[in-house]
Amino acid sequence: MWRELISRLGVDWHLADPARQDGIAAAEEALGHPFPDDLKALLLESDGVHDGLGAGVVWDLKRIREDNAFLRTDASIGELYMPFDSLLFFGDNGGGDQFAFARTGTGSEIYVWDHEDDSRIWVAGGLDQYLERTAQADNPDWFRPR
Repeated sequence: MWRELISRLGVDWHLADPARQDGIAAAEEALGHPFPDDLKALLLESDGVHDGLGAGVVWDLKRIREDNAFLRTDASIGELYMPFDSLLFFGDNGGGDQFAFARTGTGSEIYVWDHEDDSRIWVAGGLDQYLERTAQADNPDWFRPR
């Protein structure tokens, strides 16, 4: 399903080999919560999606696990930013801003975190909408008002 959607979007994105179910389960256990179903399904088709410039449209499982653990536990991060426990980061725009699922509500809402001002802005109602909006964007900051 996800490979077909990305193919229909007509973008030059690079897909990886699938992640393993046991790897996803281990990451969920390490982070202490399940991943959204759509993210798991995409990872089982491709362990990461990168654009032609190398931005992580969807990170690989290893980066999802490591970056989320770091952002939630590093003391220096905790001094600079609001807590990240309510977010599950999974992608970036190549310029420092990162995309995350909200771990509240439906579990499919996606926000962008601005690393400069610590804002969290709603950008999509699901992974499919996020991919479509990212593919249609003419710049990596498509979520910012012009």
